[in-house]
Amino acid sequence: MLRYERKYLVPYHLLETLRQRVKPFVHPDEYAVKSHFDLPQYTVRSIYYDTRNLECHEEKKEGVELRKKFRIRSYNQFTPHSEAVFEIKRKIENRIQKHRAFCKYRNVDALLKTGDLHRYIDISQKPKGIEDGARFFFHLKKRNLIPTVLVVYEREAYHGFFDQGVRITFDKNIRSSNYPELREMFNNNNLKHLFVNHFILEIKYFTDQMPVWAKSLVQEFRLRHEALSKYAIGYDVNVLKYLT
Repeated sequence: MLRYERKYLVPYHLLETLRQRVKPFVHPDEYAVKSHFDLPQYTVRSIYYDTRNLECHEEKKEGVELRKKFRIRSYNQFTPHSEAVFEIKRKIENRIQKHRAFCKYRNVDALLKTGDLHRYIDISQKPKGIEDGARFFFHLKKRNLIPTVLVVYEREAYHGFFDQGVRITFDKNIRSSNYPELREMFNNNNLKHLFVNHFILEIKYFTDQMPVWAKSLVQEFRLRHEALSKYAIGYDVNVLKYLT
């Protein structure tokens, strides 16, 4: 299903005020509540794949309307039960569609080496997991994709009370490193911060119109919709680190 996704770069000093403003309209994400944080949040860890000449990165910079991102994502700290998601995120003009396949993180390396989707993909999570996994591996092989950027951040997540398809997230402490090994998914060291004084607010919804309460929030705080790619910015800040 296609959804709209609006991103805003917001200074940290507005974070608590924004929390209080959205509180009457949202409830905490159930998955986030189960994490070991005082807030309804969890740590997101993504390794983005790209071609050796950074085709995905360049398409983002050039504003190509139909483009794809490829990533393997996991969460929080490593445990024997940690899951991984093979994901293609498609941008279709101003909307987003995702193709996702789930497996145990401990099986990621074996899946990448063998391509045995039927053995390692967990279809109980998503019935079309085999199909979506095949899409990922098609591009992986055809385009010779390689691990390019590790992006890590804390995501504070909420869902709309009255608008079930609405999701509000505060992505904080966003950091990255370039050309990671797959085993570095849970690495917390030597990561470069993308923003020192800001976090990313995301408002996601499926209807043609943003909910009135969310739109009022954007207007009240004079937030500006921006094309913020954690992948592209995460790659660039590490390049600049070596150039300066």
